[in-house]
Amino acid sequence: MIEAIIINGLISGGVYALLAVGFSLIFGVARIINIAHTAFYMLAAYFIYTFAHLLGLNPFLSVVLSVIIVILIGLVTYKLVIDPVREHGATTLIVTIALAIIFQEVMLIAFGGHFRGVPGLVSGYTEILGVRVTYQYLLTFGIVLVVLLGTWALLMKTKLGIAIRSTAQDREVANLMGINVARTGMMTMAIAVALAAIAGALVAPLRVLEPHMWMHPLVMILAIVVLGGLGSIKGSFIGAFILGFAETLVVFLVPSGAFLKGAVALTIMLIVILIRPEGLFGVAFEEER
Repeated sequence: MIEAIIINGLISGGVYALLAVGFSLIFGVARIINIAHTAFYMLAAYFIYTFAHLLGLNPFLSVVLSVIIVILIGLVTYKLVIDPVREHGATTLIVTIALAIIFQEVMLIAFGGHFRGVPGLVSGYTEILGVRVTYQYLLTFGIVLVVLLGTWALLMKTKLGIAIRSTAQDREVANLMGINVARTGMMTMAIAVALAAIAGALVAPLRVLEPHMWMHPLVMILAIVVLGGLGSIKGSFIGAFILGFAETLVVFLVPSGAFLKGAVALTIMLIVILIRPEGLFGVAFEEER
């Protein structure tokens, strides 16, 4: 039981971490609360279903194509729809909600409301501490670790990472220091959408696909970024695993826990916020002039 909880908690926490880190990045740099963030996760899953199941392409090629296409869709929507209204917070919020619903309705028209499934990238299983773990789960967790480590290295060790962190701290000063703030925003959006698309690609073989699958992860990442502290990458990472394990514990230990997992996770977030309103690793942003 304990081993199964640990394995499932790591998978859930890892997927939430990919989504939450991307959400925090775009919020930190562009001050955008992107409600459509998990809709890109849903689009990636459906593109994989289209390429691998309907068109019969190689599963790994399907993943690569899906991630690339979703990144392009994310950049186009950012440039044409989000960036022009970025300075108006309420308008941006409404626009991103509209984008998410548009993506959802397009998937409903294209695929209907039926549940879909995607075959795993690898088959078979192994035993770890007496628990059967499929190679698909191991592959998923391995990719999560690699992507998160790669994101950390990008932010900490590259010029683009310095530009992203500088812009997140103060856009005006970053602009005065010669950083192209507009281009940095575009690159940050590409990274954020890529993380969401990779999460969708990893989840597709493990979950049931349906056009509303973006809603629950959205609620969870909003809770995660608030729990960890708005704009804090470290907080998003730690918060993701806290709520990922909280969900898993409820599912395994509480009768009908699958229906309560979201409520329990959100209750944990509320308790932490009541004690520490800025979150676990809150970052104080300079107010925009």
